[in-house]
Amino acid sequence: MNQHIPDTVDNAAATPEKHQPFEALGLKPDEYEAIKQLLGRRPTSGELAMYSVMWSEHCSYKSSKVHLRQFGQKVSDEMREHLMVGMGENAGVVDIGEGWAVTFKIESHNHPSYIEPFQGAATGVGGIVRDIISMGARPVAVMDALRFGAVDHADTARVLPGVVSGISFYGNCLGLPNIGGETWFDPIYQANPLVNALAVGVLRHEDLHLANARGVGNKVVLFGARTGGDGIGGASILASDTFSEGGPTKRPAVQVGDPFAEKVLIECCLELYREGLVEGIQDLGAAGISCATSELASNGDGGMAVDLDAVLLRDPSLTAEEILMSESQERMMAIVEPAKLEAFLAVTAKWDVETSVLGEVTDTGRLVIHWRGEKIVDVDPTTVAVDGPVYHRPMTRPAWLDALQADTAAALPRPADDDALRAQALQVLGGPNLADASWITNQYDYYVLGNTALAMPDDAGMIRVDEQSGLGVALATDANGRYCQLDPYQGAQLALAEAYRNVAATGASPRAVSDCLNFGSPENPEVMWQFAQAVEGLADACLELGIPVTGGNVSFYNQTGDVPIHPTPVVAVMGVIDDVARRIPSGWQDEGENLYLLGTTALELDGSAWAGVVHGHLGGTPPRVDLPAEKNLGGLLAVAADEGLVTSAHDLSDGGLVATLAEGVLRFGVGARLWLAELCERDGVDVATALFSESTARVLVSVAREDDVKFRGLCEGRGVPVLRIGVTDAEVDGLELQDRFSLTHAELRHAHRATLPAHFGAVVGG
Repeated sequence: MNQHIPDTVDNAAATPEKHQPFEALGLKPDEYEAIKQLLGRRPTSGELAMYSVMWSEHCSYKSSKVHLRQFGQKVSDEMREHLMVGMGENAGVVDIGEGWAVTFKIESHNHPSYIEPFQGAATGVGGIVRDIISMGARPVAVMDALRFGAVDHADTARVLPGVVSGISFYGNCLGLPNIGGETWFDPIYQANPLVNALAVGVLRHEDLHLANARGVGNKVVLFGARTGGDGIGGASILASDTFSEGGPTKRPAVQVGDPFAEKVLIECCLELYREGLVEGIQDLGAAGISCATSELASNGDGGMAVDLDAVLLRDPSLTAEEILMSESQERMMAIVEPAKLEAFLAVTAKWDVETSVLGEVTDTGRLVIHWRGEKIVDVDPTTVAVDGPVYHRPMTRPAWLDALQADTAAALPRPADDDALRAQALQVLGGPNLADASWITNQYDYYVLGNTALAMPDDAGMIRVDEQSGLGVALATDANGRYCQLDPYQGAQLALAEAYRNVAATGASPRAVSDCLNFGSPENPEVMWQFAQAVEGLADACLELGIPVTGGNVSFYNQTGDVPIHPTPVVAVMGVIDDVARRIPSGWQDEGENLYLLGTTALELDGSAWAGVVHGHLGGTPPRVDLPAEKNLGGLLAVAADEGLVTSAHDLSDGGLVATLAEGVLRFGVGARLWLAELCERDGVDVATALFSESTARVLVSVAREDDVKFRGLCEGRGVPVLRIGVTDAEVDGLELQDRFSLTHAELRHAHRATLPAHFGAVVGG
């Protein structure tokens, strides 16, 4: 039996000189002094554990919150119209009509996924799904945004398969379709992969639940898996520490997930909601019981009394501090009225979910925790969960940025003849960041639950919400670290614009944003400048597009030694479509249709796939952002989908027109004939630029001939530039660029689909 002697509140007051290992827990000396000032004494070891995890970057946003406030300040009436719950809760909630609401959020699990790829990624999925459950919603889908080191590096071969297997295992076992995402390779992520997981859930308006502890005398109930020793200190150490070349400098245990336990927990929670048995609820993720108790108390009546002896343990040797810090998975904490407790326990017993009553809500304004009959925590919960440190970190524009921006890709040699143009087109299509990702996505179940309307490789995933009306939502995630390295303000806006365009290309109307902001150390003034610029760019762009940021995540300390990753703000956009039957796929299915390019093309090759793959070059400034054009284009596509005028739509982004054409041909195997002379003349570009430029606000659509006149009239009426550049043709074997070159289906398939299997093995599922 564990003979650990509790460090009581009385003992802390009587032994001010006792040394405490605050630095090992991620606290700075001035933060430790601030805790002593708040308490009027040294903290107990339990209090120190709570403050260390709750004041970490991961939980407190102490270096980022001064910048993140822009998301709440730069808000228009248009942005508020559909917003039911914004930032500050477990996930944002958006009204989508017909009494339905959607909650969605994206978060990181980067460092755990480097240490233990399978469990790190799996528990990342589990954690974000519990955020969705805690809002009163049924989870209906997941997505992931992944970044790894060089595709041919030995450590990438270790990390990527484990991450993909972890995501696949957890999501598939939960019975949730994985409907989209992205995978990116770059040596800058070599020892610091990014694993960003998104979940989306649906609920009726009246089913909304929030994380607060209200009602004096209401019971505090912990239910789900037992508490173990996994993940202890994860929030304070893993999410707030740098990596050296030899691996992480500290190695606390990564959480271990059980998706079958989580599936039962989901159904149990939904029945508790249906029966009206829950007053407030919080999932246990980062910081575990420390987070759940302090956040619930600070968001409610301000007081809570808890007995840690009531916590059901997997490991009876755990100390009080370890119980408070444990990040064991598949746990929830609920606030329950005493009169409803028996019915609550009956539901958890029905689902065989272990449950314990830890304490009750009080009106003392204090969070008081006892263990073995002794008081080990007595704090104001707002000082733990809300009023943590706020840092105005020094910011410096990088000294190297001017030279990098001056090194433009416009000076790079473009192909001298058609043979070179053809060769470079195949080279770009076979690059790891444009190559077909089915080696990854075939490990995921896209269609479980039967409501998936679109999934990989379409531009966005789409889920049907209401079976009778066909109401649905589309989601896309995007980011481009190369663009952000060149200009973080513009790069963040480009990520938003691309995700917005991907959602619009399905026929849905973009409505809300969640983001996962991945950066290096906030103690580096250049990194903080990048972060501030990215947040400002994203906030300004959301205001102009009229869609709010509903929540998200900041992940700092993503670097190896002193070398930070490229700034990588991943942006997720959610859109609404009245009837998923009118969705637009990303590839054409019929021959004899006209191909139209919407938007205009400029010489914008800086940061492009062509510059990177063909020339190994990164420099210049990213493509120009035209948010009014993006909004106008999105509105046109929504009308075109509603009226059935467009048979396919695919945005132009990474790889430019050549990538969009190749993916359109390969989607359903129907060839195409193209001519670019008129495009080149209209926009004043050469053929290479027409094929490889990554200019924004562009979409390629296919239109049946009988709808041709009406579609062109729609474009002209809305002021969207439109140009016919080809036709679909089943007689063409692949892609034929008139008077230039041809690429057969076999060549396109090999270039596009062979890259990842060549590095990681045969395609799963054939």
